[in-house]
Amino acid sequence: MLVNIALQTTNPPTGDLIIPVVQTELSSRLTELAQQLPIPLAVLQRDFKADAKEIFTLYSAEGAKTYLLGMGADPKGMDWLRVFRRFFFDQKAKLSAQVAIDLTQFEGDVAENVVVGVRWGGYDLKLYQTDKPDVPVFFSESGQLTLRVSPEVEPVAQEALARAEAIAQTQRQILDLMNAPANYKQPQTLADWAQASGKQYGYTVTVLDKAELERQKLGALLSVSQGSDVPPVLIITEYKPADSSSVLTVGLVGKGVTFDTGGVSIKASSNMHLMKSDMGGAAAVLGTVEVAAKLKLPIHVVGIVPATENAIDGRSTKPGDVITSYIGKTIEIIDTDAEGRVILADGLGYMVRHYSPDVLIDLATLTGSVIAALGYHAAGLFTANDALAGKLIDAANQTGEHLWRLPIWDAYTEDIKSDVADVKNFSGKPVAGAISAAKFLEVFTENHPAWAHLDIAGMAFADTEFGSQKNATGFGIRLLTSYLQTLIAESR
Repeated sequence: MLVNIALQTTNPPTGDLIIPVVQTELSSRLTELAQQLPIPLAVLQRDFKADAKEIFTLYSAEGAKTYLLGMGADPKGMDWLRVFRRFFFDQKAKLSAQVAIDLTQFEGDVAENVVVGVRWGGYDLKLYQTDKPDVPVFFSESGQLTLRVSPEVEPVAQEALARAEAIAQTQRQILDLMNAPANYKQPQTLADWAQASGKQYGYTVTVLDKAELERQKLGALLSVSQGSDVPPVLIITEYKPADSSSVLTVGLVGKGVTFDTGGVSIKASSNMHLMKSDMGGAAAVLGTVEVAAKLKLPIHVVGIVPATENAIDGRSTKPGDVITSYIGKTIEIIDTDAEGRVILADGLGYMVRHYSPDVLIDLATLTGSVIAALGYHAAGLFTANDALAGKLIDAANQTGEHLWRLPIWDAYTEDIKSDVADVKNFSGKPVAGAISAAKFLEVFTENHPAWAHLDIAGMAFADTEFGSQKNATGFGIRLLTSYLQTLIAESR
């Protein structure tokens, strides 16, 4: 996926041309296009309705192609991304080395979602196949994409292109990490990725190994790892701008379970192979810190990832065991398959005790309950802070990575009360599971006034055009980056 991308305000070079068309402007736009293209207006009106992802192809005598690409009515950011992702994925073998996209009818900021969509459309899920076909010419080193924009929006489009490139390159690596199976991806693999990224983009990475976790008494993380012969780690990434004296500190904590059997409370085998994705929160945190460093955002970002496998053997934590977390709170383990909240307890506690962030956000593929509530169209948002909820929802609406706020009332505290410990990790009830999980996590924020929990279980791994089974989406990176940019804009 080495294709080069550039902006132009003049006519693009020879090659294939893509013209996106919005449905609400269809009549006037088709009249304009009929004057530019060698096809009668009546044919365009009959054969092209500009439905989302609809394609109308015209061929020149020289063999170059012009594609009219339907955008549907009133496309939002995620619509632009998905339409272009699908187009370039489906058409990649047919495209010429040189492709241009005519964006002269649109605002400059659409370039960000278009470019992320194009880059993502070249993603190859066949990570370990030995008989892969040749790379399509457009996505090879000789590939060239030109975005044609109006002169008045060129500065905005240039900034959007820079953001898109930073996000897309990071997202590609994150997709590879998430799609990797457990024998290629262990907790140390995430740590190695973070250390390489930090070295390349100039931010600090500290990794606490098992011995250090024991020394510092991160008992919750250690308890989940007991059944695995793969040691756990706590990954701490910290990006500071050149002048960090007066900027906000945002703490991000991501669940990093690189494979989840459920432990003694073992999962059914039918979909257990998908549990290589149980580090979607970690992926979002690692990716966001890297993007912040790439873009040199003027904000202090700390990312913490407790990373482990949840496996099973004679040493595994058992239901009924009581463990002690980093902040000293004791936890009764009711269900060892509710392990994500247990490791997040130490991640959150470590963040609060060591970094005192102004804003604290955790992300996790945490519960099936949130999928039952929201399906595969939104992640659950839990926070008692209305201002924080509003900013996160605004960012989510902007990127199309939707959030839906669910209650976190004190009435639900009853669900995590333990007879023998400070809290229990599972209510045992068939209802409100995502909420009781959030209430559990709240205990370990030590009453942080600006904390939010994002349950991304239905969003981090999804059905896409890339494969026949669910695969990684990179959910959260664009959302969190947008949120950080909102905080920066407000501070100026």
